[in-house]
Amino acid sequence: MLQFLKYVFATIVGLFLFFVVCFFILVGIGSIMSSADEKTFVSKNSVLKIDLNQVITENIPQKDPFTELLSGGRGPGRLGLPQIKEAIANAKLDPNIKGIYLHAEYPAAGFATLEEIRSYLIDFKKSKKFVYSYAEIMSEGSVYLSSVADKSYLTPSGGLDFNGLNAKYTFMKGLFEKIGVKPEIFRVGEYKSAVEPFFRTNMSDANREQTQSFINDIAARFYGDISQARNIPMTDLNNILNGALIQEPGDAVKYKLITNTGYWDEFEQALRHEIGLEKDKKIDYVTLNKYLKAEKYVKEGSLSKRIAVIVGEGDIVTGEGEEGSIGSDKIVKELQKARNDSKVKAIVLRINSGGGSSLASDVMWREVELTKKVKPVIASMGDYAASGGYYMAMSCDTIVARPTTITGSIGIFGMIFNVETLMNQKLGITFDAVGSHKFSDFPSATRTMSDAEKMKIQNSVNHGYETFTAKAAKGRRMSVEQLKSLAGGRVWTGTQAKANGLVDVLGGLDDAIKIAAKKAKLKDDEYRVKYYPIQKSGFAAIFDKFGKDQEEEKVRAYLGSLAPFAKQIKTLQSMDKLQARMPFELEIK
Repeated sequence: MLQFLKYVFATIVGLFLFFVVCFFILVGIGSIMSSADEKTFVSKNSVLKIDLNQVITENIPQKDPFTELLSGGRGPGRLGLPQIKEAIANAKLDPNIKGIYLHAEYPAAGFATLEEIRSYLIDFKKSKKFVYSYAEIMSEGSVYLSSVADKSYLTPSGGLDFNGLNAKYTFMKGLFEKIGVKPEIFRVGEYKSAVEPFFRTNMSDANREQTQSFINDIAARFYGDISQARNIPMTDLNNILNGALIQEPGDAVKYKLITNTGYWDEFEQALRHEIGLEKDKKIDYVTLNKYLKAEKYVKEGSLSKRIAVIVGEGDIVTGEGEEGSIGSDKIVKELQKARNDSKVKAIVLRINSGGGSSLASDVMWREVELTKKVKPVIASMGDYAASGGYYMAMSCDTIVARPTTITGSIGIFGMIFNVETLMNQKLGITFDAVGSHKFSDFPSATRTMSDAEKMKIQNSVNHGYETFTAKAAKGRRMSVEQLKSLAGGRVWTGTQAKANGLVDVLGGLDDAIKIAAKKAKLKDDEYRVKYYPIQKSGFAAIFDKFGKDQEEEKVRAYLGSLAPFAKQIKTLQSMDKLQARMPFELEIK
């Protein structure tokens, strides 16, 4: 009896402590969320601190409770591109902001995104305010962004990565052979290289040709911008790259890639001097997340005249999709709402995707077709708008891309993994079945397909390709023959796509918004830009983030360096039969 009472008492104490902890957690969350609407006071001579050592996405909630709850105000680990641009534009007009401190060592973003941010920093400097950068190590992206800084500091004992751009694919044929998995591949177009990682150990000649082409074009833009900003002739910059002349931070100063080597205290002293502070005076930094709640100097137009920016980012999938993917149902609903909303005068479809489900892409294409009959629809391409991503854009009234956007890849493929050897010989698992008709178990992953079954899938791929190219030709006002000469799965940069007619205008999201406003006959100061879908915030975001972060952390802890491959396999499992996408694992750095 005494033992039983002990257990009861321990249980009661445990429950009491649990509810006490929950109470304080809820109080903490409540206080943070209640303070989310509090306006940030910006004192005179403040410096806007922009920390880009995070994942930069197309959009995040304006009020993310994790900013304060989980990171003490240092940032939630991801930033929205619109929020970065909003803060820089506002700081340009804010009399209390004297300059920007840029902290960017390893910004997790593509080249088009970096271009977009960099253009805003250049525009900021037109206000005669300064941009200073400081880093302990610098990646190529860091060098690119910091090239516009008035002063760029690198720790004397740090490092700088400045070697040139490299595109690398991951090939998995050897793995499949070892475990007894045979991929059955169906595709159209010699350049449709998305399936090569599954049946080759290296790039085909066609894939090598297109990859070298777009890498050279991106590099020309990337290093050309640095050459212009740092006043280094391009021939000298190429010599620096080819000669591996940057061995230590001092070399970066010698060859004018940065202005100074120095430690944090030396950097801060230079900042004090710039803003006229005494030697030991504290610098008033305001972080980007806090600054988004400061007084607005960029005036917005009327809510009754809106430009709706509908954001699609990630793999294209059928249904609603998860965070980080483009669910066709979700995009269709947003297009329908914007089409039927009298306050929305024009739509910008912002795309950052290497593609995915052919079916989902076609469903969204249809909704764009219906919507543009009612109001203007402009496509704005981010880092990627290729294959299924291009499918989304090709029917829009105007297509806008950054010079370094990767687009095109007009093609279709299908793939089924035959795991018969893996199951039978490696695992000892066998299968047997009966059916009512000849093809009742088609398609099957546990036996070799017949020629008739393979032809059935290939015919579907061929039909999908003909549909894709015909609709692309219509959208681009080309003949089908001309469009097909640009298709075959061939990947292009934004610059190349503008030259061959797959893209109309070279520019960023702001350019697409201005084009949309002009087509809707709106003046510059009379409309407001709204982003959709509305991102989750509050408790919904909290619970989603806890669940997702814990799952990803478990995978990383268990698999270590193999975690990215597990993520890739999970993506393969969720794919539809027919796909319109770029290579699964293309790494450019």
